[in-house]
Amino acid sequence: MRILLAEDDCSQAESIKSWLEMDGYSVDWVERGDHALLALEQHAYDCVLLDRGLPKASGDEVLQALLQAKQSVPVIFITARDRIADRVEGLDLGASDYLVKPFSLEELSARVRLQLRQQHTQIGQQLNFANLSLDPQAKILLQDGQPVNLTAKEFQILYKLMQKPAHIVTREQLEVSLYAWGSEIESNAIEVFIYQLRKKIGNRMIKTIRGLGYRMNQEQHTS
Repeated sequence: MRILLAEDDCSQAESIKSWLEMDGYSVDWVERGDHALLALEQHAYDCVLLDRGLPKASGDEVLQALLQAKQSVPVIFITARDRIADRVEGLDLGASDYLVKPFSLEELSARVRLQLRQQHTQIGQQLNFANLSLDPQAKILLQDGQPVNLTAKEFQILYKLMQKPAHIVTREQLEVSLYAWGSEIESNAIEVFIYQLRKKIGNRMIKTIRGLGYRMNQEQHTS
């Protein structure tokens, strides 16, 4: 799952980014509000962590632009503005949550999980295909009722494929969901993850569409 972090304090941003990546998230970090707006135009995110005091465009302006564009991504304000009036104002602007600096990274993770859980509850949390059952929030995959151990990136690939199992997901789309900006990506990384997934859930579960990408095997679904 991919998170946009908009924070102009480099030290704090690096700590947050490293922490969330250890939690299995892919994190893109920008230091300016106008860069946040550009990132949101070009990429789909599962959650946005937004400082209110960003240069070039404030966090409030970024949030308002998101709402005007009718993007439903949850936004958590992370800010030093700690007055009750500030919190009320931020939530009234449309933020999903409001976290006052300094905060613990453990609490930040919990707030992110809450937003993702609420988002998946709204759209139907559990994904099912053939004998697979995937819980995005708990990060659990069951096959015939038995748990299957996946790495974070294997889980993310299967999650993307099972969201719309009849649709083809391109290699590039999978790379975007797995890696933050600037990450080094091996040329065959996606192929390796698909190979590992097939070893764990069965060779026929994921179908390669040559020249296009991958999708769940519909013949397997109906068999």
